Amino acid sequence: MHFDFKKILPHLVVLVLFVVASLLYFNPVLQGKKLFQSDIAQYVGMSKQQKEYKKETGNEAYWTNAAFGGMPTYQLGAKYPHNYIKKLDLTIRFLPRPADYLFLYFIGLYILLLVLKIDYKLAFLGAIAFGFSTYLIIILGVGHNAKAHAIAYMPLVLSGILLTFRGKYIWGFVLTTIAVALELVANHFQMTYYLLLLIICIGVAYFIDAYKKKMLPHFFKASIIMIVAAIVALGLNATNIMATKEYADTSTRGKSELTINPDGSKKEEVNGLDYEYITEYSYGIGESLNLLIPGLMGGGSSDPLPEDSEAFESLVKIGASPQEAAQLVGQTPAYWGDQPIVAAPAYIGAVVIFLAVLALFLVKGRLKWWIVAGFTISLLLSWGKNFSFLTEFFIDYIPLYSKFRAVSSIQVIIELVLPILAVVGLHQYFNDFVKKEVKQKALLLTTGIVGGVTILLLLFKSLLFDFASPYDSLFIEQIGLEYIEAVREDRISIFTSDAIRSLIFILLSATVLFGLLKGKLKEITAISILVVLVAIDLVGVDRRYVNEDDFVRARVMEQPFPKSGADMQILEDDGYYRVYDVTNDAFTSGQASYYHNALGGYHAAKPGRMNDINEFYLRNGNIGILNMLNVRYIIIQNENGGPIGQRNPYANGPAWFVENIKVANTADEELQLLDSLNSKKTAVVYKDFVDVIPLDKVARDTTATITLRSQELQELVYETSSSSAQLGVFSEVYYPKGWNAYIDGKPVEHIRANYVLRALPIPAGDHTIVFKFEPSVIQTGSTISLVSAILLLLLIIGGVFFSYRNTQKTTS
Repeated sequence: MHFDFKKILPHLVVLVLFVVASLLYFNPVLQGKKLFQSDIAQYVGMSKQQKEYKKETGNEAYWTNAAFGGMPTYQLGAKYPHNYIKKLDLTIRFLPRPADYLFLYFIGLYILLLVLKIDYKLAFLGAIAFGFSTYLIIILGVGHNAKAHAIAYMPLVLSGILLTFRGKYIWGFVLTTIAVALELVANHFQMTYYLLLLIICIGVAYFIDAYKKKMLPHFFKASIIMIVAAIVALGLNATNIMATKEYADTSTRGKSELTINPDGSKKEEVNGLDYEYITEYSYGIGESLNLLIPGLMGGGSSDPLPEDSEAFESLVKIGASPQEAAQLVGQTPAYWGDQPIVAAPAYIGAVVIFLAVLALFLVKGRLKWWIVAGFTISLLLSWGKNFSFLTEFFIDYIPLYSKFRAVSSIQVIIELVLPILAVVGLHQYFNDFVKKEVKQKALLLTTGIVGGVTILLLLFKSLLFDFASPYDSLFIEQIGLEYIEAVREDRISIFTSDAIRSLIFILLSATVLFGLLKGKLKEITAISILVVLVAIDLVGVDRRYVNEDDFVRARVMEQPFPKSGADMQILEDDGYYRVYDVTNDAFTSGQASYYHNALGGYHAAKPGRMNDINEFYLRNGNIGILNMLNVRYIIIQNENGGPIGQRNPYANGPAWFVENIKVANTADEELQLLDSLNSKKTAVVYKDFVDVIPLDKVARDTTATITLRSQELQELVYETSSSSAQLGVFSEVYYPKGWNAYIDGKPVEHIRANYVLRALPIPAGDHTIVFKFEPSVIQTGSTISLVSAILLLLLIIGGVFFSYRNTQKTTS
C-alpha cells in the first residue's frame, strides 16, 4: 500500500495551527497560570477529601464526607477500573486546560467537514467559526468544563453517523463507537441529550431521502450498525452510566416522595425537576437576535455601562461626586433582558450567520433540512417559558426532558449547525455545482436580508425595543426616572455600536464573495480573508468576557479557599464531626467542604433527602436537626464580619441508642415528625422498616455504650455494649446501594431513621459494628467496560482485515 505524505501534510499543518490558535488565545497557560473558573473552584472544594484519600492510600474513594453530610463521588471525578475510553480522552486532550477544550472544538468540526468532503481550507474556516463561538468560550470562562467537553465531541459523533449513512459501514461503525464513547465520557448527559435530538432530525431526513430514492434497506442497515455502535459505546462507559443512574434516582434530579412544600402547601407532582426551575433560564424571543448583534441586550449581566456614559453624567448633574457616580453606575446592569444571570450573549458571529443564510439558497437536500430542523427546534426550545406550549409539551411527553434545567443551553445545537451550514454553502459557492447567476442572486438576496435586518434594527431600535430592565424600577425609586432614562441611552449606545459592527462584517463578507465571483480575488485569498474576518469578529467579542485578566497563579485554583481563622480553630479539634457554614448559602458553596466534613456543598444534583432537610429545617436554623447530623461547629460571622467557628455543645455525636420509636406512614410524615424531635431519645422510622426492628425488645439501657473506634471514608467501626437489644442511630447518611452493615463480621440489614440517617438493631452483649461502602455497581460496570473494550478491539481488527482483503481483491 502506497503512503502519500503530501496528502497528509495539509492536515498536519492545520493540526499545528489549531494547537497554536488554542495556546495563543489562552496564552497565560504557557506561564503556568490557570483560568479562574468559579464552578471549578467549587469542585476543588468538594473533591479535595477524596483526592487526599487517593494520595494517602492509593485507593479510589467512592464516598466523601465533605459534602451534604456524605454522598457518592460518582459525580465528583471518581475514577473507575477498565475505563480505557477515558485514557483515550486524556490522550487527545494533551494541551493544558482550557486550551485542550478549544483544541477539541477545532479538531472535531474539522473532521466532520472532511467527512462531508469539504476542502481542508474551508474545513479550517468552519473549525475556527465553531471553536471561537462566544458561548463555547464563555462556558470555559465560568468553569462548565463537562459541558464544553461534551459539546467538543458532538461533531465527532455526527462524523461517524454520516460516514455510516454514506455506506462506509466498517469505519463508520468504528468512528461512531469511539465518538459516542468519548461523548459519554464527558459526563454531561444534558448536552448528550440535546445531541440526540439533533441525531433524530438527521435520522428523519435520511429516512425520507432513502424512501424517495428507494434505498430503505441501506438506511435500516446503517441504522442497525449505529445502534450496535451505541450499545458498545454504552458498555465502554458502563460504570459511569450505571453509577450516575443509581445516584440520580436519589438526588434532586430523581422523583421526590414528598407531596408538600416547606410552607405546607401541596406540592405539584412532577417526575423530574420543577417547571419554574427548568425554565428559570429561558431565552427571550427578541433576545435571540444577539446571535447576530452581541450588544443587542447590553451584553452579559456583569457588563458595565460605557465609561463615558450618560448615566454617569446624569448623576454628576444631580450632585453626586465622581466616585459616587462611578460606583452607582458600576452597579447598574447594562443587560436589560429577562434572564436572572447571563455570562455573555450567545453570539455566533455576523460573518457566520451571513454565510449560513447564503447557504440556504445554495445547499439542497437532506443536509440542509436536518440542519434547519435542528436549528428550529433548538431555537424554539431555548425560549422556554417564553414559548410555553412547546416547552410544556416536551416536559410532559418527551422522555427525560424534565430532568434538565437551563433550557437556554440547548442553543449549543445552533452553535454547532450554523458553522456546518455556512461552510457547506461556501463549498457550493467556491465550486461549479451552482451556476454563476444563481450565486450572484443568492449573494444579493443574502446581503439584502441579513444586512437589511441589521439596518432596520438600527433605524427603528427605539420602536422595536424599550431597553428597560426588570430591575430598573429599583433605581427609579432610589434615584429617579431621569437616571434610568440616561441608562437607557447608554444601552442604546451599546446596541448601536455593536449593530454597526455586525453590519460592517456583513458588508465585508459580501464584498469578498462578490470579488471572488467577479474574478477579482483568488479562491485562497478569499478564504484567507474570510478566516481573518471570522476570527476577528468572534475573538473580538470573546475577549470581552474571557481574556488574560481571568487567569491567576496555578496555586489560586489549586487552593481556591484560603484557610480562615475559623478553619484553623475548628481543625484543632481532631474528633469526628460536621461543620455547617452559614456565612455562605451552605448548599451552594464548596468552601467548607475544602477543609471539613461539611453539611453543605455545591452540586447541580444534590442528595434529594438532604436537600429536603435543608429546605424544611436548616434554612430556618433548626438546631435539633444540626444536633442529629452531628454538627459540632457552626461557622458564623463575628462583629467585624470575619468568620468564627461557634461550637455546638449539643451535637449528638457519631452514634447513640434511642429508647422510643415513632413510626411514619408517609414520606411527608417522616419529615414532619423531625420538627421539635428529641433525636437523642426518639427515632423516626418509616413503616417499611418496622419489620426489621424488634419493637417489643427495644428498651433503654442506661449502661449501654456505643463508640466510634475508627473511621475512614469507606469504613466506620463501632464497639457496642448493652445488657438488652438496642436500636442504634448513626449520624451517617443512609445510602443503601453500597453501604453494608456487619455485626461481628456477619452481614446484617440496616434501616433508615430520621429521614436521612442510618439505624441498626443491635443485640445484647459486646459487639463490633462495621459499615463498609462496597458499591456493587462499580464491580458490575467495570466488568461490562472490560468486555466492551475487548469486543471493540476484536471488531476493529476484523474491520481492518476485511477492509484490507477487499482492497487486495480490488487491486488484483
